[in-house]
Amino acid sequence: MTAATTPARGRRPAVSRARHGKLLRHAIGVAAFLLAWEVAATSGLLPWLPAASASLARVAGLAADPAFLGDLLATLLAAVIGLPLAVLVAVPIGLLLGTVPVVEETTRAIVEFLRPIPSVALIPLALFFFQPEINAKVALIVYAASWPILINTLYGVRDVDPVATETLRSFGFGRTAVIWRVSLPSAAPFIYTGIRLAASITLILAISVEYFVGGSGGIGAFLIQASTGIGADAMLDVVATLLWAGIVGLAVNTVLLRAERRLFRWRHT
Repeated sequence: MTAATTPARGRRPAVSRARHGKLLRHAIGVAAFLLAWEVAATSGLLPWLPAASASLARVAGLAADPAFLGDLLATLLAAVIGLPLAVLVAVPIGLLLGTVPVVEETTRAIVEFLRPIPSVALIPLALFFFQPEINAKVALIVYAASWPILINTLYGVRDVDPVATETLRSFGFGRTAVIWRVSLPSAAPFIYTGIRLAASITLILAISVEYFVGGSGGIGAFLIQASTGIGADAMLDVVATLLWAGIVGLAVNTVLLRAERRLFRWRHT
């Protein structure tokens, strides 16, 4: 055993203990939230809110409901189609704006004008131009999800070490080679962060379009049908559906975080 491997092996138990401690704190936080929710609902403090135990039971029940699972798949399908398209659109534009200052200065006013427009406000316009509804969902997802990816790509390219780019140019490499060999790899963690942020936006936009359209399928359509019901069961369905949306978002973010740690392990180290 060498001296170099001893510290590395010694760090593994410490990292494992830190990870277990972090998971324990997360579990305690979730348990405290559910307990407070249960007490607030059963004590009459929030009489309109279903109890946490009943809501979680309904969440489990929806997992065996074929109609709900079909709506869930419809929402995920739009997100799965829209997010890769947003990456294909936003990353090249971000690279162009980040590496060609003249283009960035020329288009800055347009970017700053379009970026603050709420994507939800564009739902009627998207439904008018894109048919069927899945196309409108995908179009809005691409529009909304492109911004965090584009901005992170732009700033990631700007953060590239100028010494590395100048060194490559001094060896006779052109602009394209510099972008491919230096700018893009250096900006990759920033781009991935933008993709992770955009993943949540895809779910928000898909559900918003479905809720706006109504009975056309998806979690949003299931929500609007549940909200028009009468009695405690209707509110229970609404809360359980919202919990499902949160669970899906949490699962997607967790998967992307784990992938980020593996892809960019050098950054975390």
